[in-house]
Amino acid sequence: MESFYRIPFSVLECPYVKLRRPSWLRMPSSMVVFAVVLFSYFLVTGGIIYDVIVEPPSLGSTTDERGNSRPVAFMQYRVNGQYIMEGLASSFLFTMGGLGFVILDQTNKPSTPRLNRILLLCVAAMCILISFFMCRVFMRMKLPGYLLN
Repeated sequence: MESFYRIPFSVLECPYVKLRRPSWLRMPSSMVVFAVVLFSYFLVTGGIIYDVIVEPPSLGSTTDERGNSRPVAFMQYRVNGQYIMEGLASSFLFTMGGLGFVILDQTNKPSTPRLNRILLLCVAAMCILISFFMCRVFMRMKLPGYLLN
């Protein structure tokens, strides 16, 4: 297979190009990279690709027993469908849970004082637990009767 790729380069010669890095281009800091990765995680878990392709409304509407139109944030009985606000809310919860694990990792630094370590553990536990239980509430709103047995 490699000999197949050598055939064009036996006839063609690669030009010698000397490229320089621009002086204004610098290595980003670790927090900038973390922020970009976290923001992309927020968008992907929020279903930005689904939202661009399907173009769902931001909120849905339903009629109540008197015939009045009421807004709804969750597309019920459709696991593979969502409104934009539903995706953003669930994405916020996923990101909050992920940040809870990042904060939990920061408690292992040996230079962290004991009081700060306890506070970080409490904040991390709250982020993880709130995220977990609110995602369960969201699933019950989306699929009534889910996990009730």
